[in-house]
Amino acid sequence: MFLGTYEPRLDEKGRLILPAKFRDELAEGLVITKGQERCLYVWPPAEFARITEHLREAPLASKAHRDYMRVFFAGASDEVPDKQGRVLVPPALRAYAGLERECVVIGAGARVEIWDAEAWRVYLEEQEDSFAALSEEVLS
Repeated sequence: MFLGTYEPRLDEKGRLILPAKFRDELAEGLVITKGQERCLYVWPPAEFARITEHLREAPLASKAHRDYMRVFFAGASDEVPDKQGRVLVPPALRAYAGLERECVVIGAGARVEIWDAEAWRVYLEEQEDSFAALSEEVLS
């Protein structure tokens, strides 16, 4: 399970240093995809395989499923961190999430999310008031 908030920076080559707490689980590889709210999702291979299997079960007759799968898989990139725990974030995914230098990496349970630092700050401000109210719906 991935937990916590970290503030790494992208280097000049578009690499991000993974938080030390996440490195062991992601050392053999990871998959980066477009996420919701213009962040990136980082999946361990086993979790990405589980999601892929779930998506395969969706009916191809459903246009919504086809559309989602196209965008999800077309934007996905499998990467392997180097020995220093750095992982390349491909240019198209950096552009999608608006990543330039300052980033926030959060643990989100079964996945990791990468956010532009300012976008994360704005998101948190917008969500603060509804956080307590949502707990009733989400945790009930």
